Amino acid sequence: MENTRELFQNMTRYLGLLNKNCCTVGGHDISPVQSHILYEIDRQHKPSMQQIAETLGTDITTFSRQVQSLTKMNLVEKTPDPSDRRVYTLSLTVEGKYVATTIDAQMNEYLNEVFSYLTDFERETVIRSVKLFNDAMAKSSKCCFPVTG
Repeated sequence: MENTRELFQNMTRYLGLLNKNCCTVGGHDISPVQSHILYEIDRQHKPSMQQIAETLGTDITTFSRQVQSLTKMNLVEKTPDPSDRRVYTLSLTVEGKYVATTIDAQMNEYLNEVFSYLTDFERETVIRSVKLFNDAMAKSSKCCFPVTG
């Protein structure tokens, strides 16, 4: 039997998830975590900080620091919610939208290149398998939490 953990360790490395920076766009060095934050802010309409932190499975303190650095880079805007001043909504600045769109294009280009080495059947199989695996992970009681023990 194949070493499943090794397969996922390699995939994590190939996706650059262990890199300090996943990309440099518009003079900004963006970490994988920051890339995920930009992606989610872009995907959701004016989400709250809590919503994005939950989506990413990150504690709010760590998440706050990341948002603060993205705000200093002028990529994210943090606005108090008019109906509840304790809640902050997040949106991308024009520059943030550019960075998020550029990263998206770069990732799609990379994935298209990787998929070009597969047949149509293999590509569909991989995508279907990843969807199945994501669904199974979402059902796991251990999803999004650090391993303990």
